Amino acid sequence: MKQTTDNRMTRLRARLQKEAFDTLLVLQGENRRYLSGFTGEDGQFDESAGALIITLERQLLATDSRYETQARMEAPGFEIYRCKESLASSLPEVLRMFRTERLAFESARVSQLQFQRFQEHLDEEALSVSLVPTENLVEDLRMIKEPQEIEAIKESLALSESVYEEVVNTLCPGTTEKELAWAIEKGLREAGADSVAFPPIAASGPNSALPHAVPTNRAIQKGEPILFDWGARLNGYCSDISRTVVIGSPDDTFDKVYHVVKDAQSMAVEAMKPGVSTQTVDKIARNYIIAKGFEDCFGHALGHGVGLATHEGPRLSPIRSMNLEVGMVTTVEPGIYIPGWGGVRLENVVVVVEGGAVVLNRHPL
Repeated sequence: MKQTTDNRMTRLRARLQKEAFDTLLVLQGENRRYLSGFTGEDGQFDESAGALIITLERQLLATDSRYETQARMEAPGFEIYRCKESLASSLPEVLRMFRTERLAFESARVSQLQFQRFQEHLDEEALSVSLVPTENLVEDLRMIKEPQEIEAIKESLALSESVYEEVVNTLCPGTTEKELAWAIEKGLREAGADSVAFPPIAASGPNSALPHAVPTNRAIQKGEPILFDWGARLNGYCSDISRTVVIGSPDDTFDKVYHVVKDAQSMAVEAMKPGVSTQTVDKIARNYIIAKGFEDCFGHALGHGVGLATHEGPRLSPIRSMNLEVGMVTTVEPGIYIPGWGGVRLENVVVVVEGGAVVLNRHPL
């Protein structure tokens, strides 16, 4: 693990040097784990298990007594600094030790209140340090997955699919959406997952027209769409899968919608190659769905990156565009949602390779 984190730190330092930052403050949990191996989790947004403070020569993990022993075990390549009160009150001492002049921080993770506290403590110590907001310094590195990361995602997918197969084989009319969602969550835990990657979705009938439906006490019925969206976190890495099924015989609408969504997904995966823009891939699936008569029925992006976080870069989206690169891992999840009837979404995870893309899922659509 240390060799892996050392390689990541080398790439990060090259970016810091390019941006003329002498020090970087990392608070985002997945970024912290990616760079150091430290697995401590933040209790909530305004609580922190620790922060990385990185210069071109040194790297330090600041934490408190709750995580100090864990930090020493999991991040052997880092100096461990124990905060006596808070990160904000400890920051001046560390930055003085590092002779920091420009401190880059993750703007997506540092709140306005936290920023104010950092500045107040620096002012109290008469320390002249510029606080500079940054975006995606580490996230951009995380977009290109290493071989061991791809294997970890495959293992997470395999666990998730095995649990789903057990649950879907027990489907029967009268079971509620909440019961199905709980069966998946319970199954993932019992199968060895660290946790669920996100709260599982089980949405039936008209509820399946809600892309992010919250499971209810509605009982599933024969002939209607039942949309599942679930994933596990295993050894830190996430999976994200969607399937849509029917108990008994589907109606004509389901057959038509299902095959349009399935074909749109296949066309998108076929188009994914190094150098192809994410916007182009989204457009291929979206235009096909529109051409089949379902305009305004597919509102969300076609896909997103998966890794230490369930949602990360790159995005397959009509809004932002970047070129695909070897090692990028994304979902491909077209959907059609018809209010009052229901919806169909099919989601696989793919990795971009030389000359194309490979689906990592084993479970068929």
